[in-house]
Amino acid sequence: MKKRLLSAAMCLALVFALASQAAATETPSITLDGAALQMEVAPMVVNRTTYVCYWPVVKAMYPDATAAWENDRAVVRAQGLELTIQLGAPYLVANGRYLYFEGGPLLQDGNIMVPIRTLAQALGAAVTWEKASGSVAIQSGSGPILSGDQYYNADSLYWLSHIINAESGNQPLAGKIAVGNVVLNRVNSPLFPNTVYGVVFQRNQFTPVSNGSIYLEPNAESVIAAKLCLDGANTAGASLYFVNPYTAPNSWASRNRPYVATIGAHAFFA
Repeated sequence: MKKRLLSAAMCLALVFALASQAAATETPSITLDGAALQMEVAPMVVNRTTYVCYWPVVKAMYPDATAAWENDRAVVRAQGLELTIQLGAPYLVANGRYLYFEGGPLLQDGNIMVPIRTLAQALGAAVTWEKASGSVAIQSGSGPILSGDQYYNADSLYWLSHIINAESGNQPLAGKIAVGNVVLNRVNSPLFPNTVYGVVFQRNQFTPVSNGSIYLEPNAESVIAAKLCLDGANTAGASLYFVNPYTAPNSWASRNRPYVATIGAHAFFA
């Protein structure tokens, strides 16, 4: 654990070194339901994102909450809530929902810091920026985030995780998310079928359908990537196509569609 904390601290120092130009100098105050929230560790702004120590916010909203360190991650439990935060993972997990934030948690004086908007979403709260006072206002809701079992459509999750695994199971998480983004972007486009199953099995679109690898059991990170995508994570923008430029250097997409990004082994096109 000490080695992990030291490594994370070194990463944090690098983040600050790279982001010093973009980080705000002001420390915003935090209010909860109109009352000032006391924070033992000052919030910090990195690249226009406000990070807070998760525990004071959780405890203020859920007084019965308990926290523990289990399997290299922080675990919070309260009535109707289970929240886990892992150093190095670019997401937090709340009631089985995977909420993405690029870069993952930061460390400040040994305290885990996460984006306030992501934390508020997990806790079922809303966040607004009050420009006049320079404060961040949290408005509590009726309860924590809806569980993954209730939120994720089982059929969409099944086929999305399968196509992610078949197309990018050996790629980094950002690349897996990007493949999932292409599928969901197609679902939302009038040019393609309007379900994940329909997009995946559209004729002559995805090689894993023709070679049968679509039916292989997805690895754990492919399932996580699918959940992240269904909860709004996006690393590929509005991309509708992806290709491996090494195996398909003169693809139709590369010749006819706007280039978006290269992530891992795939190039993405809108």
